Amino acid sequence: MEIAMINEHEFQQDLEATALPALDSCMHDGYMDPAVSDWHGHRLRTLHPADGTPNKLHVVRYDVEKFHALQIPGSSRQTHGTVLISHGFTEFAAKYKEMAWYFLLAGFSVCILEHRGHGYSARDVRNDQIVYIDTWHHYVADLAKCARTIARPMAADKPLVLFAHSMGGGIAAAMLERYPNIVDKAVLSSPMIEANLHTPNWLAALVCGAACDFGHAKSMAPGQRAFTPLIDIKDNQGACMQRLEWMKKLRIADTHYQTSAAANEWVRQAIRLSIAMQDPHMCERIETPILLFQAGNDHWVRNKAQNRFVKRVGKDGGDIRMVRVPGSVHEIFTMPNSVMAPYLKEILTFLQTSEPVTVLV
Repeated sequence: MEIAMINEHEFQQDLEATALPALDSCMHDGYMDPAVSDWHGHRLRTLHPADGTPNKLHVVRYDVEKFHALQIPGSSRQTHGTVLISHGFTEFAAKYKEMAWYFLLAGFSVCILEHRGHGYSARDVRNDQIVYIDTWHHYVADLAKCARTIARPMAADKPLVLFAHSMGGGIAAAMLERYPNIVDKAVLSSPMIEANLHTPNWLAALVCGAACDFGHAKSMAPGQRAFTPLIDIKDNQGACMQRLEWMKKLRIADTHYQTSAAANEWVRQAIRLSIAMQDPHMCERIETPILLFQAGNDHWVRNKAQNRFVKRVGKDGGDIRMVRVPGSVHEIFTMPNSVMAPYLKEILTFLQTSEPVTVLV
């Protein structure tokens, strides 16, 4: 396969002219019921969306067989399986259209679950800009259910692989510990093994935990802010501005995509998730081969925690490899093509081994 990157200098025009029509032709979106129990079989509390909408989770799928029929130059003619995408905090399926395009070119179908409280999935707070979850176990169980009931059947007799970013990477890591071999390979991109809350975790847990205990679990956590149409240049220095502008336009155009702030309970659950997934005994349970990417200039997650996780997973022969991307911002897939092309080649070469991969900048 010989995959040409989207022209970063005319990003929106090139994406709209080439990728988006092809994606639309093979896309299907639908909904799934949330998981009802965790990995132990313990029943999860039934949540009721605050706005009265159905208690459903939004799933977007792209069919590689339909994509093959388009005969895109340079694309793989083989079917390599399905990629399940687990997105990050405040993100949504549409943000991953460029990545979905590359996975389809490489011969993979794509399945994207919008985590609870994100995109068009059920929300449990009236303010759509706030992300709330009652327990991190909901995230993990929902992703596992999507993998088993939707993504695995999509893959049929081919591999089911995982691409997970940030919060989605933390959820995925916890899933791999609790559901060994639920996927065949996993890419964790800047995973939230431990969130950088810009304050000591013990203090954040104390403050937000107290707020929850006093009835403010669904209120915006200290230091969080409402949606803004402006791009935060400080946290994205070195990224491809055209990619950032396109993603911001998606948010501006659809209020479902304007989630921007953590609730007090989300902060508490993020800390609990971090502690749980770094338990050495849980790290030892991982059997899935993992490729972990670490952004050199990451302000949103703590790289030391990623280092610790890699060490613990690999301690007893776990199959995990880390690739550090020097100077990259948290979202490596928003970097210029000169950085993103080798990143993409590493991913595609790891996820399938039957075809050589060339990525043209």
